[in-house]
Amino acid sequence: MSSPVSMPQKRHAAEGEALVASPSLPDADDRTRDRVLSAVLENGPVSAAELGDLLGFTPAAVRRHLDHLERSGVIEVKRVAKAGSGAGRPARRYVLSSQGQSKLGDDYLNIASSALRRLQELAGEDAVREYAEERFADMERRYAPEVQAAGDDITARAMALSKALSRDGFVASAHSIEAKAPLPAALSSVQLCQGHCPIQRLAAEFPVFCDAETKVFSRLVGVDVRRLSTLAQGGHVCTTHIPTGRLAATVPPGAEVQPKSPYQESNNQQERP
Repeated sequence: MSSPVSMPQKRHAAEGEALVASPSLPDADDRTRDRVLSAVLENGPVSAAELGDLLGFTPAAVRRHLDHLERSGVIEVKRVAKAGSGAGRPARRYVLSSQGQSKLGDDYLNIASSALRRLQELAGEDAVREYAEERFADMERRYAPEVQAAGDDITARAMALSKALSRDGFVASAHSIEAKAPLPAALSSVQLCQGHCPIQRLAAEFPVFCDAETKVFSRLVGVDVRRLSTLAQGGHVCTTHIPTGRLAATVPPGAEVQPKSPYQESNNQQERP
C-alpha cells in the first residue's frame, strides 16, 4: 500500500510537471521576438499593425516586442509619408538595422557581391550592366500598365510610379513642386523619394544597379529624369527629379536612356525635399 501524499507535496509535484510541460516565459518571449524579427526582415519596412496581422498578435503584444528589439538595436524606425497623402504625421515603419543584419548574417550579400565581381572579371563591366538591366526589366513590365493608365500627365504618372514602388516595399513618396513666378511653369517637377532599398549595399559596390533603375523610371514616366541622391551613396533617401512641364513622350520598352548621374550633384542636394 502506497504512503499518503500530503497536499504540499501534491502542489510541488504539479508545479514541477507544469515547468516541464511548458517553456519558461523568457524562452517563449525570445522565440516570439525571433518571429517578429524574421517578419521585419521579410516584410520591412512594415508597420506594427501589419506585423500584428501577419503574426496574429494583439497590437499591445507586437508593440512590446518591437520596443524590445528597437532598444536592443536590431531594428530601427523609418518615418515616411504615405504616397499621395498631404501634410500629417509620418508613419512609423520598422526595418532591420545594420546590427540586425549582422545578427541574422549577410552571406547572401557576400555571395552576390562575389559572384558579380567574378562576372566582371570574366566578362567585363558590360556583363554586369546587362545583368542589372535584366533585373529591372521585370519591374518595368509590371509597372508599365499601371503608369500608362495614369495618362499623359507626368505628375499623374509619377504618382502612379510612387504607388507601385510602395507596394513593392520601397517606401516611396512623390512630392509635386510647382514653379512660381518669375520662374516659368515648365520648371515644375515631382521629386520621387524611396526610403528603402533592398540591394543598398550591393548597389554601393555596383552603382550600375542605380543607373538601370533610373533608366526604367525615365521610360515609365516618359521624360528624362535625374537622380539627386541614393541610399547606396550615403543619401538619407533615393531622390529622383522628374520634370513635369510637358506631356510624357512614348519611350519604347528597352530603349536606351541616359539619365544624369547622382554622383555629380552637390552634397547639399542629398536630402528629402
